[in-house]
Amino acid sequence: MIATPQPPNMTIAEYLEWEPLQELRYEYIHGTVMAMTGGTIPHNDIALNLYRALYPQVRSKGCRINVADVKVEVNSNSPYYYPDVVVSCHPDDLTARKLLRHPKLIVEVLSPGTEAKDRGEKFAHYRSSPTLQEYVLIESEKVGVECYRRGEGRLWLYYPYIDGDVITLESIDFSFPIALLYENVSLGENA
Repeated sequence: MIATPQPPNMTIAEYLEWEPLQELRYEYIHGTVMAMTGGTIPHNDIALNLYRALYPQVRSKGCRINVADVKVEVNSNSPYYYPDVVVSCHPDDLTARKLLRHPKLIVEVLSPGTEAKDRGEKFAHYRSSPTLQEYVLIESEKVGVECYRRGEGRLWLYYPYIDGDVITLESIDFSFPIALLYENVSLGENA
């Protein structure tokens, strides 16, 4: 998704009351709200391919998986984001109706307009979530996946995947070929 800033600044309480009444989705970053605009067809197809593959695995473990329209609160003082895919197994999140607070796995599909934010600002905030075990970045213009997995203390381990690899998501005990993400996805500069 591509984010555009929207004034004015507001408190978390004001944002949580205001945002559900809007036609667009808005992320919240320390008082500033950012409208989320549409992504590309490949971006959407990749997220849906992942969702379809993960759904049976996640549900069989008593967890939930959501795509794009579910807000995540990293902690009560932190930004609120809409990741492309989020998995939570926390009992409070299983019955949540407005937002998730205990993500286990977060996935962002990269686009040129949001890649820097997904790699930098978002990952920095997501790392502060005590329940997050893996953060996955998926390329949308070429084949490539990066997985960051929580290690000891504040250490995050980096696992890059390229064409032909099998991706392992330890947080949900699931492996799949990278090709699954790009099935029927048009990569490159095609309109």
